[in-house]
Parts: sequence; C-alpha cells; structure tokens
Amino acid sequence: MSEASKHGPLPFAITLDVGSSLANKTGSWRTEVPAYVDRLPPCNDACPAGENIQQWLHHAEEAGYEAAWRQIMADNPFPAIMGRVCYRPCETACNRATLDEAVGINSVERFLGDEAIKQGWTVPVEAEPTGKQVLVVGAGPSGLAVAYHLTLLGHQVTVRDSCPEAGGMMRYGIPAYRLPRDVVDAEVQRIVDLGVRLELGTTVTDLEVALSSFDAVFLAVGAHVGRRADIPAGDSAHILDAVSVLAGLEEGEQPLLGRRVAVYGGGNTALDVARTARRLGATDAVVVYRRTRDRMPAHDLEVKEALEEGIRMRWLSTIAYAGAGQIKIEKMKLDETGFPQPTGEFEELAADSVVLALGQLSDLTLVENLEDVTIADGVVQVGKDLMTGHPGLFAGGDMVPSDRTVTVAIGHGKKAARSIDAWLRGTADERAARHELATYDRLNTWYYADAPATVRPRLDLARRITTFDEVTGGLDASTALFEARRCLSCGNCLECDNCFSVCPDNAVIKLGQGRYEIDLDFCKGCGLCAAECPSGAIEMFPERL
Repeated sequence: MSEASKHGPLPFAITLDVGSSLANKTGSWRTEVPAYVDRLPPCNDACPAGENIQQWLHHAEEAGYEAAWRQIMADNPFPAIMGRVCYRPCETACNRATLDEAVGINSVERFLGDEAIKQGWTVPVEAEPTGKQVLVVGAGPSGLAVAYHLTLLGHQVTVRDSCPEAGGMMRYGIPAYRLPRDVVDAEVQRIVDLGVRLELGTTVTDLEVALSSFDAVFLAVGAHVGRRADIPAGDSAHILDAVSVLAGLEEGEQPLLGRRVAVYGGGNTALDVARTARRLGATDAVVVYRRTRDRMPAHDLEVKEALEEGIRMRWLSTIAYAGAGQIKIEKMKLDETGFPQPTGEFEELAADSVVLALGQLSDLTLVENLEDVTIADGVVQVGKDLMTGHPGLFAGGDMVPSDRTVTVAIGHGKKAARSIDAWLRGTADERAARHELATYDRLNTWYYADAPATVRPRLDLARRITTFDEVTGGLDASTALFEARRCLSCGNCLECDNCFSVCPDNAVIKLGQGRYEIDLDFCKGCGLCAAECPSGAIEMFPERL
C-alpha cells in the first residue's frame, strides 16, 4: 500500500476550484503592482496647435469622422488649411516611423477638414454672453484663431485688418497651388458665422483709443514686410521682394519677372516665389543660397517639390552684384562654425529679375510709442500668457518670439484666448501638468502588422509648372480610415483586451467602455499584462506595504 493510501491525500500548496484560480488569493505573493497609466503621445506633444491628435485619430479609426473633426475643432479651427500647409511636426515625432512609416496624421486631418466643408458641419456657441468686447488686430491664422476661441467662450470679438480679404499670410503669402482659396474662404466664413465681426480694409492706427474702447486687445499683425539687402546694383537692375510679389499676385497684379529669375534666400518663401515664377512662364528659376542644403531653413518637402519642378539651386553662393539681365555671384565656403565665408571666386548668371526672400518683419508701428511694451530683435516681448507689458494688451503670431508657421500662430490664438478669458474674468488659466511622454521603447510592437503609409496623389509634373492647380490631393474615406487605423495609440489604452486575456490569475476586471481594473486580491505582480500591453499603457510599480 502506498504512503498516500495509508495516510490519506497529501496536502497541496495550492487548492483550486474546478476550472478556476479564484480560491487562491495570490495577491499575497506580490512585490510589484500593475497600474493603468495615461502617457502623452509624441504626436500630441509635438503639435504647436495643441491638438489631441490621438483622440481624434481614435474617432476616425471607427469612421466617426464628424466626432473626429469636432475633436480637432476644440483646438484648431482650420483643419482643411492645416491639412495642406502644416509641416507635420507630429509625424516627425510619431513612434510608428521607427516601426515602418509615420502615421499620415496630416493626410487624415485634411480629409476631415474637407469633409466638414462638404457636409456643412458647424460649431455651436453654447457659452452664455459675457458682455465683454475684445478687439483683434489682424485677420491671419493667429487673429482668427483667437477670435474663434473667444467667441466660443462667450465674448464678443471684432477683427480688423487692413487687407481687403481675411486670411493674412495664409492668403497673401502661401501660393494657391499649395492652398486653394476656396478652402481659406470656407474656414474663415465658418468663424464669421459664429458672430465674429470682421472689418476688412480697416487699419488700426491708435492703440490707446482701441484699449479704451475694448476690454482687451490682441495684436496679430503678422510679418508682411520683406527684409532688404544692400546688394550693389546697376541702374537697370530689376529687384523685387518676395512678400510683395506673392501678395500682389493674390490681389490680381502680374509681376514682371521675365524669363530668367534669380531668388535670393533659403526659406520656404524663396521656394514659393521660385515655383510661382515657373508657373508665370519663367523658363529658368534659380535659388541662390549662401549655405548648403542641410542648413537651408526651407522644409525638405518644399525643396524636394521645387527640384522636381526644375528649380535650380546654387548652394554656397551669394549675390555680389545685380545688373541688367545678369547677376554676379560669389562662391562661399563654411568655416568651422558653419558660417559662410567668401572665397573670392565669382561667376555670372543670366537673370532678368532678382527677388529677395531674406525673411520678413512685422510692422510694429502700433506699439512703438507704448512705454510699457518692450520690443527686442524686431518682435514684441510677451509673458507666458502672451500679454505684453501693458495690461489687457496681448500679442501673438509672427510678431512675438516664435517659429513663424501657420501651426504655431494657431496655437498662439488658442493660448491667448484662454489667457484673455482668464484676465477678463479675474481668474488664472490653470493647466494640468503634462503626462510623461510615451516613448517607443515602452511599446510592444509585435502586435502591430506592417502597414506602409498611404501616399497622397499629386498633380502631373507637366500641369504643375503651367497652372496654379493644387499640387497635392487628398485621401478618400477608405484610405483615410486605413491611415487612421495605423495609429499605435502610444501610451494610452486601446481596448485590445490583451491584459484581460493573458492574466494567469483572472485578476483583470473589464469595467466596460474600454476601462479595466486590477483585482489586487489575485494579482501576484507577475508583470505579464504590462509586458504584453501593445501601447505601453500599463506600468509596474513597487508594492507599498
């Protein structure tokens, strides 16, 4: 007879109910405890407009296009515009780029913006009127954005601009082949329809009067003045500035550039002018820039498209003299600090005109005589709340220290609206602390299939250089849905049920609506749920006794 038969069943360390481990509370074994966390997606973190990109992509993944659009509109009133002209810092930061290719966030945003225009979606004003009056000087992206957000907060906003049409540099600085004017018109009109008073062709000349007539003033005059350069030139030299060329074209003027055009500068505006010159009939357009391509401030996409369209680039070159029908350029070399130095080597190039694209300045005449407003390096100094030294006077966009992009300007408008609202109500604009960044190393990418990004269609090259038709097309509903579903949901629960499925102790409880809870009576802290979470939304913490 065996020992078991003599003395009865041997004791077991673990006693289980049939088909279940619930009889054994393994939580007593634990030294670490899992917890669901919310981390900051890198796309959200990188967006200068402060969009909750991951959230609106989540709506778009489920084909909830209107819900996705409304989520964008909480932060940015120009999704159709931004889907065309934003330089996509969100995609540069996207973790998926390490796996295969970045999510086409900008492509999906454009689709949503265009769909909203097509469907006539609008945003209601639900706030009670406050009775406060705010003046906005400048109808560009920053000024219109602050007007939009302040109106939704219940304030009455008047926007004044000296130009005949609204849009600022979106209209007068970005060519139509990049940003069709009907798109600008539609998204501006949506803001006006909220009740914003738009007074065009109206120049504000006296800030003291404005400050006494309104409860707050926001300045967003933009950078519409081209920088000049002291280039030796003959009497017959034809020299223009890029800002005037682009703005004049928008107002119906036909610039006399000739067949051979030299553009002096290395920013996006320089490339815009060179590409515009080709569309106006120039057979040769050359960009003269004194540094190398890798040091060019123009975005790489702009450079790539310009080269495709036959724009020639003269790197490490500067214009030493402009004459009738030709220019003399001097070759440069970079010193050990990366600064260009002359070499004494010269070359002549044929050029009927020279267009200066050396950067832009803001006209700060309005604030020059205000003693409590500080101007330094050609821009107005502001605090974190975008208020100048003068109480109730705020400023944003190109006229304050910042990167000069439409996206940044829109972000300034949202931030200024919050600050102005708080100032008018006598409160503080309190922002919650930012979550820890969701980095690529926290993801479990084994669960994500390879899915290359969707490429947006582009106009044939032959048509690109002969018309101002839009160069880059948009996605359709199916490709936008596919692109949205490429999102990895970095740092936040994507409701995949992995944790629920892999837990060996049945310690994960599904609460519904995509939420879960850890039953600490049974969780033994094995960390399997954290290891198998695709999005890195579970973290193990030391057990607190």
